[in-house]
Amino acid sequence: MQLMYGSGSLFGTRTDIANPTPVQFGVIQDVQIDFSFSTKELMGQYQAPIAVARGAMKITGKTKAATIRGRAFNDIFFGQTLSPGQQATALNEGPTAIPASPYSITVANSMTFVADLGVINAATGIPMVAVASAPAAGQYSLAAGVYTFSSADEASGISVQISYTYTIASTGNRIVAANQLMGAAPAFQVSLYGTYQGKQATMVLPQCVSTKLSLAFKNEDFMIPEFDFSAYANEAGTFFDISTVE
Repeated sequence: MQLMYGSGSLFGTRTDIANPTPVQFGVIQDVQIDFSFSTKELMGQYQAPIAVARGAMKITGKTKAATIRGRAFNDIFFGQTLSPGQQATALNEGPTAIPASPYSITVANSMTFVADLGVINAATGIPMVAVASAPAAGQYSLAAGVYTFSSADEASGISVQISYTYTIASTGNRIVAANQLMGAAPAFQVSLYGTYQGKQATMVLPQCVSTKLSLAFKNEDFMIPEFDFSAYANEAGTFFDISTVE
């Protein structure tokens, strides 16, 4: 007899664009495909129905895949423009002692600096206050990745830790989402494959649309994205294709 063990392998391929790149969902935790129908019962004068007819069919699915891939997010869920590069975060860079006049610190990634995320006193953990110019004690000003502090803080020997965002052009992928009209969504094919004791089973849902993407961050645990999707018939009228050995 044919049995199945494990979460299998899951692939997604866009069907609404030319020359799509198939995406394999990595480190699959689980996959669930649900087939459901509405029914209509014909009742007479007795308690049990004398006939039950099947109505509309619905196929829904969900998966938890631990690997984070920008192409999977974009092609399966957002349908936006995937661009090379990434926006990164420098968290608490330093500690760096405030230098003598002009009391300025140039961050490591100043050439691709994007936005300030705050400065803290490295010794006390107290946040400093951002001002437009001429900072007093406990304050800082900013211009193009250069942070300027007060002479009073330099005289006090204060060291700071700086957080900010910056761009990396050479690695990664980036999705900068534009507002879309209602109804816009990428269509894709789902291919689910599993094998056990040399026997394979394959399920293909030729036309799907994503309904939910959950990104749940937890302390002392991995963030595992969860995708939900619904299937529908393609132009050929095919709803699903299931292959088994037996």
